Amino acid sequence: MKLRVYTTEAGKDHVPPAEHPESPERLKAIERALSRFETLDRVNARAATRDEVGRVHSSRHVDFVYSKSPFTDLASLDADTWMSPGSLEAALQACGGAIQAVDDVMAGEIEAGFVAARPPGHHAEPDRSMGFCLFNQIAVAAAHAIQAHDCTSVTIVDFDVHHGNGTQAYAESEGRVFFASIHQDWLYPGTGSADDSSDRILNLTVERGAGSSIWREALEEHIFPRLAEAPPDILFVSAGFDGHRDDPLAGLELDEDDFEWIGTRLAELTRESAHPRLVCTLEGGYDIKALESSLERFLRAVAAA
Repeated sequence: MKLRVYTTEAGKDHVPPAEHPESPERLKAIERALSRFETLDRVNARAATRDEVGRVHSSRHVDFVYSKSPFTDLASLDADTWMSPGSLEAALQACGGAIQAVDDVMAGEIEAGFVAARPPGHHAEPDRSMGFCLFNQIAVAAAHAIQAHDCTSVTIVDFDVHHGNGTQAYAESEGRVFFASIHQDWLYPGTGSADDSSDRILNLTVERGAGSSIWREALEEHIFPRLAEAPPDILFVSAGFDGHRDDPLAGLELDEDDFEWIGTRLAELTRESAHPRLVCTLEGGYDIKALESSLERFLRAVAAA
């Protein structure tokens, strides 16, 4: 697939407290992974506007995040979610890069876009920041596809090890979105049980210690058939690499081979549709070496499909 990667300089200026797992070291890992590509279509992400973010988040929430942005030191939004002086711009550029990717795939310039930015976004609810996330960039991008490009069928697949509660909240409010998540059971944020599903929401849980065969089988049996039977106008992917066996915040037994495999499968399913349009955003992945190698393998798989 013709792939473009969207990166942001502002991401390095989002600096939570020392020892916080969502650290600037993640961005350095991303840069190392990208540097190993001989050729790479890469652009700088722009910042999203208040109005673009406001397609998903309430004006009260947007105003709150802006108001909490510190001039010096740190500001806490909750026990896990922090802002430094550069955090607001980093979150806006993460959202803006996702919007750019939508515009570019809809224009036919590319077939796949990957937004390699931080902080992550899928826990951010319409009226709340949480779980390291300020704004929900995958939801903001989906809303842009619907409102700016008249997409009538949008699918979001989330393979982060944690449930994308914020993205599900958006999907429940938007009838043109189908949301599917595969994540570890009994893990933060404690949402996304298998019973919490409907015609537009599909939650798959795997137990702590699950490895490649269980994870892949669940995807092949439940999520991928939906993509094949009802291809969306555009496919979004929340790409979290914290299911890796070395990740400190979870307990699955996945490795780089699994992230290469899912990149290949998602790209293949997208290419088989009438309009190959794939937009991915980076979510979790907190072991630095595992993130670096997993991201590289995922991107190479998408580009090779």
